[in-house]
Amino acid sequence: MILAIDFDGTIVEDQFPEVGKMIPGAREAINQLYSDGYTIIIWSCRTGIKKARAIEWLVMNGIKFHRFNESCPNNIAMHGGTDTRKVFANLYIDDRMIFKLPPWDEIYDLVRELVPTYADKVGRDGQL
Repeated sequence: MILAIDFDGTIVEDQFPEVGKMIPGAREAINQLYSDGYTIIIWSCRTGIKKARAIEWLVMNGIKFHRFNESCPNNIAMHGGTDTRKVFANLYIDDRMIFKLPPWDEIYDLVRELVPTYADKVGRDGQL
């Protein structure tokens, strides 16, 4: 399962174009989701040097992710080999949603409940 997680206002406080302070619990929840088998795409309006600073910040702060502002290769192939502007994900986590973004421990629990990984669906014996 693929999660697209916004950067500014979701992982860090929104101080764009600077990188804000980390939102409490973000690293722990994102890294646990990564370890649980989710594909993590960091989703941001940042480009150029601002994007590079965000990626550097993620790496320096030990936040695990698979991609930044790009879809997974199999989803690019499904769209004719073009990486569309909209990142494909099964769930989007963003501070600009209808409701206030909950704390990261609640986000973790919601993701695990709403979007189980393939391994969760299959179970330990390999049967659906």
